[in-house]
Amino acid sequence: MLAQIAQFLIETVAGFFVFALLARFHFQWLRVPFRNPLGEFVVAVSNWLVVPARRLVPSLSGFDLASLSGAWLLQFAGLWLVFAVNVRDLFAGSSAIVGVLAALALIDLVRFSLYMLIGAVIVQAVLSWVNPYAPMAPVFDVFCRPFLRPIRRIVPPIANVDLSPLVVLLVLQVLLIPVWYARSLVATMS
Repeated sequence: MLAQIAQFLIETVAGFFVFALLARFHFQWLRVPFRNPLGEFVVAVSNWLVVPARRLVPSLSGFDLASLSGAWLLQFAGLWLVFAVNVRDLFAGSSAIVGVLAALALIDLVRFSLYMLIGAVIVQAVLSWVNPYAPMAPVFDVFCRPFLRPIRRIVPPIANVDLSPLVVLLVLQVLLIPVWYARSLVATMS
């Protein structure tokens, strides 16, 4: 029971910061403005790790590698702590376990990024129907535009209803299948 509580708390805290760091990475990559409540929250929550990490990990072609590597390291640390709680030895395992946990952390970042995009597309679609002039609507629109624009060229609106969010959600769900398969395949290696 205590191991389950510890695992839940580790996954929750690590997941919160990993999602914040991934959001910061994606915001910078997609050029989402940070001058909004969500952007300011993401910066405030992730600055403790990103600012010092930028001294060691520079940006590369507009990609904020400090945020991405911080997210990967936190996810790796969270998986390692969960493994240690379940095995009951913090230094148990071999270098193979470290490799497996590193690969799992990388796969989890891809999975979390897909989840983040799914959530953003759903929020953007709902806001476009309910209140397109909401203060956060432009943030989600900028975040989703690079993914919706190519679909809008192929699938035109039907009776003024934009079906591109549904197509993007379908594609993202299909992409999650091989990600889950890869994660389960790597997890069996431990």
